[in-house]
Amino acid sequence: MRIGIDLGGTKTEGVVLDPNGNELLRKRVQTRQNEGYQTILNDIVLLVRYLETEVGEKCTVGIGTPGAISAVTGTMKNSNTTCMNGQPLFEDLQALLNRPLRIANDANCFALSEALDGAGKGYRVVFGVIMGTGVGGGIVFNNQLHQGHQHIGGEWGHNILELDGPDCYCGHKGCIETLISGPGLINDFQRNGGNSSLNVIDIVALASTGNTLAEATLQRFFDRFGRAMAMVVNILDPDAIVLGGGLSNMARLYSEGRKHVAHYVFNDEFLHQLCRINIATAPVCVVQRNYGTVMKSEIKSEGLCRIATPYLNNHQQEDLNCSLSQKNIRLL
Repeated sequence: MRIGIDLGGTKTEGVVLDPNGNELLRKRVQTRQNEGYQTILNDIVLLVRYLETEVGEKCTVGIGTPGAISAVTGTMKNSNTTCMNGQPLFEDLQALLNRPLRIANDANCFALSEALDGAGKGYRVVFGVIMGTGVGGGIVFNNQLHQGHQHIGGEWGHNILELDGPDCYCGHKGCIETLISGPGLINDFQRNGGNSSLNVIDIVALASTGNTLAEATLQRFFDRFGRAMAMVVNILDPDAIVLGGGLSNMARLYSEGRKHVAHYVFNDEFLHQLCRINIATAPVCVVQRNYGTVMKSEIKSEGLCRIATPYLNNHQQEDLNCSLSQKNIRLL
């Protein structure tokens, strides 16, 4: 059996798959990055031990992580979980788990998975996007991951969008990640006088009541998303863009955000083909990958699909209901 670990900036989640790829068990814990690198290592080891105890078998382990392993030093780089940067994560975990380990960038894992058997299946060029605690991306050509010479292929989150924007952990100002990640949206709301106790869900809900401050925050977010995504489309011109991460559940992103992409992309024909996110007849596929085995979805005339799963609690059912409120969507 196999264990997959998603090491995120906010949460660390593990899943056990049987030899046929069926999900047997899943567990999520907080990523305690404020307590340092060693705590993250220990929590991963404890998570693996818990999963193996529950299924009664030692498993192989693969980990998707923010950032990448430097081809020069062999240590972690470019992680928004900054305590991991410069650390030998691969070697340390391999020693602690006492077995061979596979490790890769989380957005690359996401993009390749969606291109092979998910929402991007059948498309020649797929750009996979994660918008959550950070903003990352991965590129797949003909079912082959493109990591790039320096292992930074698809890292659109660290293109500079606004020269006078917020400071980024990478040392620059105004990176895309600082503006359209979850923390980026919250920080923008707070900088403009918003309540510091509200999270993204709260801000979106507040905007729906007509609150002008929350609505202005979302309008800035949609415009920034449009400018940022248009840069990728202009350069890569992908056949499919697959969105994942917590912010991919924001329904208005696929109407208003999409209009902003259309406004900035270098193609006037885009405006006439509203069911397509880019020049090459590509749909935007809204992917909910958080809740078990993904079901198939059919893309209809809106050019949008949201993929959900049958294993839902009440909060997850709300997400599904939101997705079903969009037109022309059928779950199989």
